[in-house]
Parts: sequence; C-alpha cells; structure tokens
Amino acid sequence: ALGNAVVLKPDPRTPVSGGFLIARIFELAGLPAGVLHVVPGDGAAGAAMTSDPNISMIQFTGSTAAGRKVGEAAGKHLKKVSLELGGKNSLLILDDADLDLAIANTAWGAYLHQGQICMATGRVLVHSSLVDEFLEKLSAKAKALAVGDPAKDNVALGPLINDHQRDHALNIVERAKAAGATVEAGGTSDGLFFAATVLSGVDRDNPAFPEEIFAPVAVVVPFDTDDEAVELANHTDYGLSMGIISSNVSRAMALGDRLNTGLLHINDQTVDDESVAPFGG
Repeated sequence: ALGNAVVLKPDPRTPVSGGFLIARIFELAGLPAGVLHVVPGDGAAGAAMTSDPNISMIQFTGSTAAGRKVGEAAGKHLKKVSLELGGKNSLLILDDADLDLAIANTAWGAYLHQGQICMATGRVLVHSSLVDEFLEKLSAKAKALAVGDPAKDNVALGPLINDHQRDHALNIVERAKAAGATVEAGGTSDGLFFAATVLSGVDRDNPAFPEEIFAPVAVVVPFDTDDEAVELANHTDYGLSMGIISSNVSRAMALGDRLNTGLLHINDQTVDDESVAPFGG
C-alpha cells in the first residue's frame, strides 16, 4: 500500500496460516512477484532481518521479552521499529452497567480464540454491588461453552496452540488457587482443549492479577469505588487496551481519561483496534 516490499517471517508455529497462506492470497490477487517474501524460521532469521542493511524498518508482534531484544537490535542498527507486545487488559464493569451486556462482552473478550490474543480481556474489574450476580451468570455462560475440534464439532472454543501454552495456563490457575482464588468454572484441560474458566477472589497480590495467561481464563476482581477501579486497571506493566461497561457514557469517558491505555472502548470489550488509536502493548 505504501510502495514498500515486505519480508514476512511468521512465528515458527504458524508458517502456513501466518505466512504462506497470506502470500498465496496476495499472489492470487495480483501482487507483483518479489514484493512480498515469506521467510520461515526461528529467532536466528529474525536477528538476521534486524541487522540486514537492506531492511529499513522492523515491525514485530510477540512477547514483551522478545520485543525488548528486537527493539534493542533495531536501535543498534538505526532502524525504524514498531513493537506490538503483550497485554493484561482490564474491562471495567461499573455499578450502573447492564449486566447482560457486561456478561456478553466479558465472555467474548476473555474467550475469543481461546484467550490467545494480546488484547484479550485479562482482568474483569466488577463493582462489588454486582460481583455475586456477575459471577453466577458468567460461570453459567462459561460452563455452556463447548470445547473441542472446530473442524469436527459445533464448538465455541478450540485448542490452545501447544503443550507449553497449556502448561503455562494451568500453572497460573494452580498458583492463583494457592494464593486464595476460587475456580468458579473450568480450570481444567483435556489435552490442548482448555475449558472456559472463571477465577474469583483475585487480588493484586495473586499471580493471576499481573501475569498474561493467554488462555480462556476470566479473572474477576471486585472494586468499591471508581478511584479504586482506576488504580487496579492502571496497576500493570502493559498499556494496550481497556473497556468500560456503563449506562452513563459521559461517566465512562471521564473515567477513561484516567486510564493508562492506548485503546479504550465504551460498552464494548477489549478486543478491538482502529488505525487511528495508539496500539502497541
């Protein structure tokens, strides 16, 4: 679109869907030969791209740890760099929220693509006056979401990407329980099929509060005042996306002005992005 040739290095786990399929679609659409190159490989291929003088800009999507290395290497070689990294995104459910709207948005934001999205709803901050009913309804919703092979069955959730990610999610759930959290729904897996999960009783000292889980786990945290909600939402190393559910849009927007986030959605969940909004994680 901007007249630049592109070298695409997909994640080693997604060379087809994240690389060659995209290139084939562009080829069929008439993109001239040589404009889009796909280079499958691991970190060594990425390191070669950051040091190659023929490549003037690096755009990286991935973990914060890897992003730091990419940013450092790009800076060393004076390349332009764009980093889209991790997130622990909060959805704020205010005391005047439509509860059904809140449940629908929470389920979508927390469970879409099995929670494997940087913008996933990683924390659900719920006003204490609503939290009991909210947990009851969200747990019922989670238990009703079928998990299985989407190529064979009519399911809501498919598998996690690999054993490592499954083990990471199970580890956080177990550590969260040990720190006082309650598993209201899910918390188990059958192979890579991870059940839609709801955790309650989570405070800021619980490992489920700060850590990105990247699995279908809704972490519910109660709050009493708007000031407390802002403090909890801003208590993170990330600043990617947040959402506020409220029947008073002016109140929600005023609250949003106090949130340290690039993307903010009123009466919507966190998995949204626009080209006009700061995006990076």
